Amino acid sequence: MSAPTHLAPGRPSAPRAAGAHARLPWWALALPALAFGLLLILLAGSGQAHAASGDGSTLVHVTERLLSAVG
Repeated sequence: MSAPTHLAPGRPSAPRAAGAHARLPWWALALPALAFGLLLILLAGSGQAHAASGDGSTLVHVTERLLSAVG
């Protein structure tokens, strides 16, 4: 003899597939945004350091020198 199963009201009997209604924790969006912001600040700060030295070399010139040294 089988016993009837009692489900809690308002709860689905089987887990639903993750789709448009899936929720992310707050840190899943905050950490990548924070990392992007920090990297952007580091890149912006490094450009000012080269300009203050009076060297006059830009990122394009440095990249050209590196590529010519490799190739």
